[in-house]
Amino acid sequence: MAKDAKDPQDAGTAKKPGRFAQLRQIFDAARQVDPRITWWMLGAFLVTVAVVTGIGALLGHWLYALFLGILFGLLAALVTMSRRAEKAAYRQIEGQVGAASAALTSLRRGWFYDREPVAADAQKPGDLSGAALVYRATGRPGIVLVGEGPRARVAKLLAAERKRVERVAPGVPVTLVRVGDGDDEIPLTKLVGRVQRLKPVLTKDEVSVVNKRLKALGGMRPPLPKGVDPSRAAKQRMDRRALRGR
Repeated sequence: MAKDAKDPQDAGTAKKPGRFAQLRQIFDAARQVDPRITWWMLGAFLVTVAVVTGIGALLGHWLYALFLGILFGLLAALVTMSRRAEKAAYRQIEGQVGAASAALTSLRRGWFYDREPVAADAQKPGDLSGAALVYRATGRPGIVLVGEGPRARVAKLLAAERKRVERVAPGVPVTLVRVGDGDDEIPLTKLVGRVQRLKPVLTKDEVSVVNKRLKALGGMRPPLPKGVDPSRAAKQRMDRRALRGR
């Protein structure tokens, strides 16, 4: 008796790659941008093994320490790969429209952020080249407005957006951030770290209330066609979950 045909739904469902396959994909992608990643991983492994084994030898248990050193060395190599892969991913999207939004996706739990810009200044409708964009994130430190694009237009957008959010969330701290390589700007690679190091002043419940008020905020709409997500292209090149091996 012939076997029943497979369910079309099951056939169309792609099997997710395993953990080792994901790590290999991350390594291959990072090596294309950072060819020295192999040497960094090897160095982290050897240094960790040497240090742990040396400590064990001083204590008279070098063989046991060698076994532990290999385990810790593998962990150090994986951590090194993750860090180098993250930097490689930032280098791939740096300078692209929506890079700031892609970086904000790696914020820890407790943060709310808008996928699309909350304010935009494009020279031509639908043309994002050279556009000034502002993204918004809300967390315990308050409201963070992140701007990318030409300095003068970004500064104007940030100031206008600050007034808007202060009307619906009076008393809530508002931090303005410009992404770039200037003296008063923050490099893309340091954006998330800078935002997460801000001093918390709100409770989790207050953050939820503020976020709901911001979601209901009306007024100026970005001059972009409906459904346009300038960060989509950048996010396709920077899969944050993949970098964590999830």
